[in-house]
Amino acid sequence: MTPPIVEVARDWIGTPYLHQASVRGVGCDCLGLLRGVWRTLYGAEPELVPAYTADWSEPQGQEALYQAGLRHMDDVTGTPLAAGQVLLFRMRNGAVAKHIGILSNAGSVPAFIHSYSGHGVVESLLSAPWRRRIAAQFEISKG
Repeated sequence: MTPPIVEVARDWIGTPYLHQASVRGVGCDCLGLLRGVWRTLYGAEPELVPAYTADWSEPQGQEALYQAGLRHMDDVTGTPLAAGQVLLFRMRNGAVAKHIGILSNAGSVPAFIHSYSGHGVVESLLSAPWRRRIAAQFEISKG
């Protein structure tokens, strides 16, 4: 059975990439995808997201997305991957973790849904390079 979070995220596939946006079919970034999926499943977002730049939290070295994940989801980092988990990625060694995806398949061909600059919302293979970038795994316990 496909988790509802995955079904809703798949409805966003094809949405163009648009920094700070969160409107299905119009535009979103990776955080905007999660925000939109959250609204569909649970109603209002759990907190207001302040405006952010492309390098947000990097100059300060703050793990803003990780901290937000801890506030609103269950940290299941280190457990087996499971469809429906929210994955947080560190795009470079030593950099803050600031890319988000939703694991759509944890089976023999793992995949995740994310919004990626230049691509929009896509379902990508969770290849070895992506897997190495996982900084945290979360599960939404609401509902």
